[in-house]
Amino acid sequence: MLVSAKEMLQKAKAGHYAVGQFNINNLEWTKAILLTAQELNSPVILGVSEGAGKYMCGYTTVVGMVNGMIKELGITVPVALHLDHGSYEGCYKCIEAGFSSVMFDGSHYPIDENVAKTSELVKLCNEKGLSLEAEVGSIGGEEDGVIGGGEVADPDECKMIADLGVTMLAAGIGNIHGKYPANWGGLRFDALEAISNKTGDMPLVLHGGTGIPEDMIKKAISLGVSKINVNTECQLAFAAATREYVEAGKDLQGKGFDPRKLLAPGSEAIKATVREKITLFGSANKA
Repeated sequence: MLVSAKEMLQKAKAGHYAVGQFNINNLEWTKAILLTAQELNSPVILGVSEGAGKYMCGYTTVVGMVNGMIKELGITVPVALHLDHGSYEGCYKCIEAGFSSVMFDGSHYPIDENVAKTSELVKLCNEKGLSLEAEVGSIGGEEDGVIGGGEVADPDECKMIADLGVTMLAAGIGNIHGKYPANWGGLRFDALEAISNKTGDMPLVLHGGTGIPEDMIKKAISLGVSKINVNTECQLAFAAATREYVEAGKDLQGKGFDPRKLLAPGSEAIKATVREKITLFGSANKA
């Protein structure tokens, strides 16, 4: 049912478009993203942070829900289930649970330790036919309580990790998780170009896709970015639609308090956001 992200990202790199990774937080999120990807005939990556995995009762529960949904909803587009910013231990747990892709975030380790741990995971993922994402230069903002300022990765270190045989590489180019501050300096395209030149055909990953202007997204894709992560934007859209429903008093009308009704506007808002991103990234009709 689930597939590795390798083929979809290699096609994206060659075709100069990007595949969206949309993080999931519950059933509504997962269903909205899968239905929209199917509607637009786009490959899709479902991202799960370690915190979200814990919230959804563990990785086995997540795998069961996603596989069940793919079957019940008749989803035929390629779907990868991916651990986002995984610890070394978290990667092993997700592989055991049945994820089709993992990210090992070794960016906070000294480069030698990042290389050693990534090498072990490359071997295991190759044996099992899974895709593996690595990170160099930590991405700024907040991710599961870890706050960073957004580093610019060293192109030589990027090449060192890419040469280990990972499927895709997340490199810090001034991007951050969450909302971008008013004084944000923009993406460092000089760094992206240097990294792309060193890593060749390696699909590059842009984390913190929320709030980056469209022209910057398109330029990043033209310079080798093949996977773009979106999370905060879906959360904000869901929250705004839910707030509007409650403030309009709709939860007090008839059976408006039924969670299926209460959460419906938020789900539609997620669909609209995902639709917009898939169109911007250029992955529609690429399944």
